[in-house]
Amino acid sequence: MADAIDLTGDGGVIKTILRKSKTDAVGPTENFPLVDVHYEGTLADTGEVFDTTHEDNTIFSFELGKGSVIKAWEIAVKTMKVGEVAKITCKPEYAYGSAGSPPDIPPEATLVFEVELVACRPRKGSSLGSVSEERARLEELKKQRELAAAVKEEEKKKREEAKAAAAARLQAKLEAKKGQGKGKGKAK
Repeated sequence: MADAIDLTGDGGVIKTILRKSKTDAVGPTENFPLVDVHYEGTLADTGEVFDTTHEDNTIFSFELGKGSVIKAWEIAVKTMKVGEVAKITCKPEYAYGSAGSPPDIPPEATLVFEVELVACRPRKGSSLGSVSEERARLEELKKQRELAAAVKEEEKKKREEAKAAAAARLQAKLEAKKGQGKGKGKAK
């Protein structure tokens, strides 16, 4: 599953599938060119995150073939299926090139994206039934993500409370031992 695929033949866009989609999943087509993705972009040299949709649980939407995203995304996302998560490594000539994208992306930067294809949709005005179904599915997906985030937050809070309780017990034991030590000294 973790085989790297050279999508351009020159090493410019390398895709590694991190999570496969379901076998019946759909991918972008001419009829479904609008895509919704979750992603995190990092600089290959430093690992520094320069952009992400994970922090605020948003979805980034764009239409393939319109030039609204970097070349690497145009090439890689159209090979994906809904539910798939892939690591996409982009050489500068398929990303922001010699100009970079200041201040976050320096010139000639190789970028690494982790991309999840959340949905493929038709253009506005075509197949209205499937658009409203897809919107409902996306809303449900958003609720599931929010619920998962709430569960994680609750678990974190419980861990912090357990740490604080353990620290308090340890402090109480230390103080009790201190008190016993003083008492023994006075008894002699």
